[in-house]
Amino acid sequence: MRFGLLISSGLLLAMSGPLIAQEDYIEFESKEDRFTVTFPGTPTITEGTWFTEYGVVLPSKIYTISGLSGRHTLTVVDYTPVERILVEKSKNCPLGAETCQGIADFGLGYWKNDIRGAVTYAISRILTERDVKVTHLMFNLMSLVGGQEIQLTNLKDQSRTFVSAYMHANRLVIAESTVPKGFPPPTIMQQTLGWLDENGRSIRYQYPYLNEPDRTAPPTPIRRQAAPPASQAAPPADRIDPRAPGAR
Repeated sequence: MRFGLLISSGLLLAMSGPLIAQEDYIEFESKEDRFTVTFPGTPTITEGTWFTEYGVVLPSKIYTISGLSGRHTLTVVDYTPVERILVEKSKNCPLGAETCQGIADFGLGYWKNDIRGAVTYAISRILTERDVKVTHLMFNLMSLVGGQEIQLTNLKDQSRTFVSAYMHANRLVIAESTVPKGFPPPTIMQQTLGWLDENGRSIRYQYPYLNEPDRTAPPTPIRRQAAPPASQAAPPADRIDPRAPGAR
């Protein structure tokens, strides 16, 4: 019986390999959202809404690809407005309430906690809103930016989902890929995320970067910085900038 299962699994992988190989993988960058990633195709970009843990409603940008290897989405949420919104809300809370005091470096209205906990909250939403079995949950670093990665089996159809979430420059980045049962692990986006500075240059930090909202904390030093951005030099032909004419 076990021998038969191994043959079936091997045959399925052999069949899925050529299908996945047909996809047109591209290097993609967003100077506005400050990330780079390898996508299995050209994404469609749509707008969405994200509700933070402490009730702030923020716009999101969703990059989506549905192809031979499954469905892939990358969601970006800029948490920069959270401080202003929650500080303003805290002015109307009951006198003496903890949210009005910003004690223990939580920030007025818990704005610092909202930013610090964005990755944990994103992962918790997946666990509480879906019918899944968790097969792995881990802390991870991508180019030394700290985040979390979770691997799931969807109980309805046994498809597999890999999700990674990071906070960089106050932007929550959630990379999610789902593939049918038996397909190879969907790791392409999780393994290729990179980061850009405010000028659009690729960067890598000297030691683990954690998105600290307290502005008195010293910035994490950068180990490596790329050449001038595309505005000063022609971009590689295989890299897509969503701001370019004709980009979706």
